[in-house]
Amino acid sequence: MTTTLERPSTQDRLPIVEAVRPIAIAPKPKTTAPISKTTLLLSLVIGVYFGVVLTKSEVVRWQRVHDMFLFNEAHMYLIIGTGIGVAMISMWLLKRFQVRSMNTGQRIEYKPKPWHSGVMIGGTLFGAGWSITGACPGPIYAQIGGGAWLSLVTLAGALVGTFLFAQLQSKLPR
Repeated sequence: MTTTLERPSTQDRLPIVEAVRPIAIAPKPKTTAPISKTTLLLSLVIGVYFGVVLTKSEVVRWQRVHDMFLFNEAHMYLIIGTGIGVAMISMWLLKRFQVRSMNTGQRIEYKPKPWHSGVMIGGTLFGAGWSITGACPGPIYAQIGGGAWLSLVTLAGALVGTFLFAQLQSKLPR
């Protein structure tokens, strides 16, 4: 022990790093590997294929969407049901084989979000926009690619809606 007038011995001194240790250390931001050109090319090819499938199945036609919302035909419901089935099998395979992300290497996990009133509000707005424009986010690009230039207005609306959501997110129901 030292008195107030004596200098502490080297045994009693702590290195500066330990003496001024922060209370909480901020985690390092996760760095992700850059996406390879092969992955980008594969994504482009899959996206073009997806657009062709949407166009050939007539999912991008406004009349098909309109008839779906009026319950005049089952065409869209069958396609949506097929998509749900494929998604269910895909999610099961991801869990079963513990698939990892190609970009980060982390295990892909599905974490369901809690139910709240915002889900109803958002779903209603999404459905209204879908029925008015004849497109949900995926087919917008296929419509533009197919020459339906008015779909640029739909794309602009989707981008504005996304921006507004980001700005108002803290004020929305959770």
